[in-house]
Amino acid sequence: METSHLHFNTSIGVMKPENIRNKDQACPFCERDQLTNLIAVDQPIILLKNKYPVLENTYQTVLIETDDCHGELSTYSKEHLHKLMQFGIKHWLAMEATGRYQSVIFFKNHGPLSGGTLSHPHMQIVGLEHIDYKEKVTHEMFEGIKIAESAEARFTLSTKPRVGFYEFNIEMDDSGYQERFSEYLQMAVHYILNHFPFKATSYNLFFHHIDHKIYAKVVSRFVTTPLYIGYGIPQVPNNLEWMAGELRRIYFME
Repeated sequence: METSHLHFNTSIGVMKPENIRNKDQACPFCERDQLTNLIAVDQPIILLKNKYPVLENTYQTVLIETDDCHGELSTYSKEHLHKLMQFGIKHWLAMEATGRYQSVIFFKNHGPLSGGTLSHPHMQIVGLEHIDYKEKVTHEMFEGIKIAESAEARFTLSTKPRVGFYEFNIEMDDSGYQERFSEYLQMAVHYILNHFPFKATSYNLFFHHIDHKIYAKVVSRFVTTPLYIGYGIPQVPNNLEWMAGELRRIYFME
């Protein structure tokens, strides 16, 4: 049975803790001795079964990135960045390889406009029993203006963004982990949070495994445009060349 919609269990949803806006809410990921259903641990990184599986017909896991509640992907040391990304990609692909799911999604929410509920740095790996996300993926959504490229990875700014406006793409072959892939990804996140032409506090990170390549799409998040909400029409800004040039100037010329 395949379907196009995920069903959200509201009775579980109302029990989920939220501390992005509710600052008085204790952080469950900081209480490490209380965590249960651990799947894999590579201190300080932990993969565990999601305590609040709000999505029906799925297998939901949470990847706690660090024991620093105020940590952030854009400021991780290179050592921790690579350790985290290798860990996450390995477990994502391993879940995919089991063949138990139509597809497996791997993503991260950060900030009040990202759709997340907890501020402690984490990602999610979710097995979808009845939905193949790849059916809605097109190669053109990863095309764009080249910011940087090496033998290991490619870094672009989308000219045909999936939702609209600013989406950064990073790609590498799935034959093995490449450090440059994660370093480009970290630059995209750092740029959004520190150098964007207008204040940005939120982003999403989405991984895709398509045709023997691994893609990461970093999406700056603001209030979603009504043209996309109402009609599914993405908008492309007219300053993409300028922005790609700014990233090259800031991260590759200094």
